[in-house]
Amino acid sequence: MLSGKKCKLFGTDGIRGKSNSFPIRSDIVLKVGQALGYLLRKNCRNKKAPMVLIGKDTRLSGYMLEQALASGLNSMGVWVQLTGPLPTPGIGFLAQNMRAEAGIVISASHNPYYDNGIKFFDAHGFKMSKKMEEAIEEIVFSNKLNQLIVSCDKIGRSRRIDDSAGRYIVHVKNTFPLNMTLDGMRVVLDCAHGACYKVAPKIFEELGAEIFVIGNKPTGYNINEQAGALHTDKIKQAVLDYKADVGISLDGDGDRVIMSDEKGNLVDGDHILGICALSLQKKGELKSPKVVATSMSNMGLEIMLKKKGIQVERTEPGDRNVVEYMRQNNISLGGEPSGHIIFLSQSTTGDACIAALNVLAVMRAENKKLSELSQVLVSIPQVHRSVKIKRKRELQMITGYNTMIEGIKKGLKNKGRICVRYSGTESVIRVLVEGQDKQFIQNSADKIANLLNHNLNPASRAAGIARVAGTTGATGTTGVAGNGSKK
Repeated sequence: MLSGKKCKLFGTDGIRGKSNSFPIRSDIVLKVGQALGYLLRKNCRNKKAPMVLIGKDTRLSGYMLEQALASGLNSMGVWVQLTGPLPTPGIGFLAQNMRAEAGIVISASHNPYYDNGIKFFDAHGFKMSKKMEEAIEEIVFSNKLNQLIVSCDKIGRSRRIDDSAGRYIVHVKNTFPLNMTLDGMRVVLDCAHGACYKVAPKIFEELGAEIFVIGNKPTGYNINEQAGALHTDKIKQAVLDYKADVGISLDGDGDRVIMSDEKGNLVDGDHILGICALSLQKKGELKSPKVVATSMSNMGLEIMLKKKGIQVERTEPGDRNVVEYMRQNNISLGGEPSGHIIFLSQSTTGDACIAALNVLAVMRAENKKLSELSQVLVSIPQVHRSVKIKRKRELQMITGYNTMIEGIKKGLKNKGRICVRYSGTESVIRVLVEGQDKQFIQNSADKIANLLNHNLNPASRAAGIARVAGTTGATGTTGVAGNGSKK
């Protein structure tokens, strides 16, 4: 029984957890499907039975969760379309394109194979509202679901659709200028053994690029394993080995991208955002002289764009927060250093392939190499630390924390930043210190991380601190994929 417990299903971006453990158990997921189905049927836009799309990445547990969700939805009179492996932004697009009442993605994004998650899109292709998530949660824990199921003659059906990948491929290709091709361009693609392993190669190849693909052999166990946007050593080396013009490294569910220039230097989300913002400004396609970034974005981006007359608005980390702010303020471009880049006129969420194509279009239009374009942004050095935690505490209540932070702020002399936050998807707290003195910011980040480790892991004082990223400079970032992963 679940009633009476103070359980929580939804985090910052859907439901996330270890497969076959709460809440990613088939019995719980079936109830989630039933709760969503009941709400959709209750509020259906037409007289017909509601229709929901379900897509997934390549994790082994995706099959189990797909069937549990579909069964729950069917029991509430909802018809289900199963797309198979498809990037997260593909489900956002198809939910709207196919006039579905909702879209569901089964994925834990950048996490290892043993984790999984469920993300929900509304009928317009945007992430489902917090209000809807709360309603689903309330119904799941109410133990009233058996009273809400439909009669036997109204049970929904599930079927697999064969053309979902093709529809998405055409959609993404249509975001690339019709007067351009990628003829003569050598591109390395790292698909992270994830949801893009079929669609991404076709997108770039059909536009004319000569492609070299790695990370395209999913086994159910190897998604994101030393591949993709979080593990960029392979893409950097492959670009050099194949003498490619550019490398494109996707994450497991295809909503974020890290690129490599022809010299093997990484180009992160901040650089992509800067390159595209300036291009849109030149073409008069920036709706307002603003872009949206997050608290994790480099100060160098803000400084550079301000000189060009473009204001940077910051939100809390997470592409959901970025998109919501963009929609509320009529801003056309936003993103994160981790590679979520949102072109609101082209996609309802971060789309790795669309973001990469926009960069390639700038390269073609300006006849410049990526190394040249990325020089427009000089990053201020950053140090990132990630501390695994056993429990959460209000940071202001930790003895010595406020004094330490104030001391570091004084040492930065108004030429740097500190950002400390709990992750929304993992049991870690993330520390970012940014400033011109590399030794100072490194020592400061270590001091903060050690203090947090000591106070948030009382039973494990010796627990290690994972260094998820090093200092960043003008030419790239070491370990950039760890740059504020927030999904």
